[in-house]
Amino acid sequence: MKKAVVTGGAGGIGSAICRKLAADGYEVYINYSRSKENAEQLADEIHGKAVCFDVSDEAVIRRFFSEEKNFDLLVNNAGISEIDLFTSIESSRSRRIMEVNLIGAMSCARAVLPDMIHRKTGCIINISSMWGQVGASCEVDYSASKAGMIGFTKALAKEVAPSGIRVNCVAPGFIMTEMNSHFSEEDLALIRDEIPLGVFGKPHHIADAVSFLASASAEYITGQILAVNGGMVI
Repeated sequence: MKKAVVTGGAGGIGSAICRKLAADGYEVYINYSRSKENAEQLADEIHGKAVCFDVSDEAVIRRFFSEEKNFDLLVNNAGISEIDLFTSIESSRSRRIMEVNLIGAMSCARAVLPDMIHRKTGCIINISSMWGQVGASCEVDYSASKAGMIGFTKALAKEVAPSGIRVNCVAPGFIMTEMNSHFSEEDLALIRDEIPLGVFGKPHHIADAVSFLASASAEYITGQILAVNGGMVI
């Protein structure tokens, strides 16, 4: 059975990715930091494994991937954001956003790659954001971290392609998850007006994109950014 690890796997998008990969035949390792109950319930549902580690803790990441090997797929999905003026974000919070969203993804990839390179096979999929493509006012730190993931994807894809490893990126648009539950109905209506398709994305849209990029149907695709945003960013 193929093995996949999904960071932030207990969240809205993460859980959809885990369910889809399980349906695709993967044994899914559901990473979580604080959402233990959700992760364990999901693991029971899809016959996967819930694994606890903070993606910003490089030592713990190295230990996990030294104990668990033969992963066919890494999905770097863990992420945090904060909406505020750039000048109002405390430096400690800014560093935390970078450590989780970008450095955490790089640390996980750095830890899983030696085994993938040894076996000459593997796939890494990074979950960025449309704001990593074009930037968002009042989400500057988040946008910078997600833009970094895009550059990371492209550079790493070039480096590991000779070893038979593909690296791609999914850039979601506005996806209806708990992270966006703070928006008022009025705000949601304004956002919907900005989406050419006129509807909000759902977690399964991102899961479907990940499933495709991980599949044999995408065997000649690497270093690419797949935008799933209803036409909001073109």
